[in-house]
Amino acid sequence: MFQKKMGKLYARKEALTGYLMISPLMIGLFVFFVYSFVLNIYYSLTNKSTFGEPVFIGLKNYQKLFASDKFFSALSNTFLYVLICVPFVVVISLLLAYLLNQGVRGTGIYRTLIFIPAVTMPAAIGLIWKWILNYKFGILNYVISALGGEPKAWLSDHKYVLFSVSAVLIWADISLRMIIFLAGLQGIPKSLYEAAEIDGANSTTKFFRITLPILSPTIFFVTLMEMIGVFQIFDFIYLMIPVNSSGMPAARSLVSLFYDEAFVRGNKGYGSAITVVLFLIIFILTLVQLKFQKKWVHTEG
Repeated sequence: MFQKKMGKLYARKEALTGYLMISPLMIGLFVFFVYSFVLNIYYSLTNKSTFGEPVFIGLKNYQKLFASDKFFSALSNTFLYVLICVPFVVVISLLLAYLLNQGVRGTGIYRTLIFIPAVTMPAAIGLIWKWILNYKFGILNYVISALGGEPKAWLSDHKYVLFSVSAVLIWADISLRMIIFLAGLQGIPKSLYEAAEIDGANSTTKFFRITLPILSPTIFFVTLMEMIGVFQIFDFIYLMIPVNSSGMPAARSLVSLFYDEAFVRGNKGYGSAITVVLFLIIFILTLVQLKFQKKWVHTEG
């Protein structure tokens, strides 16, 4: 009886210790995520500004939002970023990981060079590419001129600015996604490839019949994470394109529109409504992907 009581007491102390160990993380998650998320929804229903107490106004911010051409322009730009960047990042990073997994000479050097963007601050990447794409002094236009071409205003012409930002985002995101794919590729048993070779399968057949099906959970994860990340694109737009540039409207995303409304113009309630709409879009598209993953993602089960 005594041992049973001591066992229960020990179990309670052990559980209490565990809760105390995770309490800083849980408090941080509640304050900075759960509480902030709920508070942001409340602010979207008020006329909160930089000064003064917010007044509840119901759905007026959302009515104003869906009547705004600027909002729909930013929304279409954001979807364009996703449609351009996500497929390119997934395909290129997968191909690079596949090539590096073949054991070619100098693999370590190639991995280091490709991984450099992943350990570089987004601010540094944005400023470097802003210089490279500069109309007058940029290296890219210098090379184009040297080859007899006509320089382009990559960051101020509305015809090129969105694609320029997309190219920089693709370049910056490939390295980290490639590392994830490389880890997935190295987890595929070599015996499967050896058995396929005995049956006469070539490299193309092995890639499409073995590599892609087994790697499909990793592909799904990378695609989902990249989609969520691109929907929140802001830093490269903010760093590379001047606010008063003629190319800004063509490159503006939902997050940059939120920043402009909430922190530049001081319409924090209206800005909160933008973030709530963005959350709903990401949430719905994530649910759709989770729903349809069963049709193309192959699990061990």
